[in-house]
Amino acid sequence: MTAEEHRRRALWQILLFAAGLLVLTVISAGSVYLVNKAREDNKWVVHTIEAQNQINALLLEVRRAESALRGYLLTLGPEFQTDYEKAVAAIIPALDRVTRLTRDNPAQRENLEKLSAVIETRLGQFAREIAAIRQGQPDMATALAREASAEGATTTIGNVAGEMIGEEERLFRVRSANADRSQTLAASLTGIGSGLVVLLALISVWLVRRSARARDEAEARLRDAYANLEAVVDERTADLREANNEIQRFAYIVSHDLRSPLVNIMGFTSELEELGGDIFRRIGSLTHVPADGPPLASGEIALEGPDKQLSADFSEALGFIKSSIAKMDRLISAILNLTREGRREFQPEKIDTHELIEAISSTLAHQAVEAQAEIHVAALPDIISDRLALEQIFSNLIDNAIKYLKAGVPGEIRIRGRTKLGYAIFEVSDNGRGIDPKDHQRIFDLFRRAGTQDKPGQGIGLAHVRALVRRLGGTMSVSSELNAGSTFTITLPIAWNASNRNAER
Repeated sequence: MTAEEHRRRALWQILLFAAGLLVLTVISAGSVYLVNKAREDNKWVVHTIEAQNQINALLLEVRRAESALRGYLLTLGPEFQTDYEKAVAAIIPALDRVTRLTRDNPAQRENLEKLSAVIETRLGQFAREIAAIRQGQPDMATALAREASAEGATTTIGNVAGEMIGEEERLFRVRSANADRSQTLAASLTGIGSGLVVLLALISVWLVRRSARARDEAEARLRDAYANLEAVVDERTADLREANNEIQRFAYIVSHDLRSPLVNIMGFTSELEELGGDIFRRIGSLTHVPADGPPLASGEIALEGPDKQLSADFSEALGFIKSSIAKMDRLISAILNLTREGRREFQPEKIDTHELIEAISSTLAHQAVEAQAEIHVAALPDIISDRLALEQIFSNLIDNAIKYLKAGVPGEIRIRGRTKLGYAIFEVSDNGRGIDPKDHQRIFDLFRRAGTQDKPGQGIGLAHVRALVRRLGGTMSVSSELNAGSTFTITLPIAWNASNRNAER
């Protein structure tokens, strides 16, 4: 699968996931809205039924009061009186309940005003009739009943109540239709959403199966490529190992062969120096011959003028040649040491690094005292590694820390250590002159040095240290600023296996 195909597939998967999330969100939001709307519509349907029931209940209480009053008027029976009183007492609360249930409708509010007025009138008629009966005037009570009947208050109450019931029936039909529509929409949305979810699930399964097939094919190709890569790596590693060995042999041979002519040059330079001394003594003896006696002894000759300047120039030239020869000799010796160290096989062993660095600090104690420096060694983790390589690494770093302290400032050199994920991390820090950040890489190059060149050295130490650290399977870095000290960080495996590293050489 190409990178473009992989990007397109990833884009489709993201779009599919976003579409599924959007569908689920819409379904959830729509379902919640429609369910709430259906619940609200059903609540209003129930409200309408309650309003109808209360209107009927009010109408029933009015008619019950009339019937009880007529029975009491005809028979004067106490049971009719009791029934009448209960009915009259229930009329006002029933009217209040009807008012509470229908006050949201403007049309019903108008009917309520009419109904309240006519009920109040009818209750007043009831009161006059019952008062006449209690005063022992049944004929007057009968006349009042006929008069009330003629006025038609009861008929008016029935008509107004009928209008209110009709309005509630209309509302019942409208609200029932709304509730049915909300439930239908909710069911439709749920069905459509479920279908979309199933469709997206099928598409997802198809994409997953397609991705799985593509992944299996890619894994098969990767296994083939890995097998080929292992063969190529083994071949290249063997070539690299042979080339590395050849380079080391070449460096050793060249360094060894360079030393022979260098020794000859050093010898002939010494002879040339002696010969030059003889020549200038001869010149001096010739230029100072007495006119009337034998020549002066050579030890008594003193050159003058141009001869003296020529002798000085000759001595200076020989001095430059000698210093260059000495520098070349040191460089050749360093190259020979590096090639010998590169051919040495490391021998891993368990090392008490705290004890090792304390021993190194003891050997450098004299230089530290002269530099007014103190070496502090904290608790360090023990590791399995090559002892000689570790001695060379830390000896070089501590020696450099002592060598490059700031003049007039008491030196502090600290060695700390910790472990992390199977590695030991060592830090060698100082408060010395520091290193310019632009030279952080330069100091690890062979024969390269940074800063003021006021200390002896060939620019080999840190290059050698980093090579040793890499052979031990670790890494090395520096953190430093000018006049702010330096911290060299060494990361090494806690348990180093020498077989692989030696095999790679």
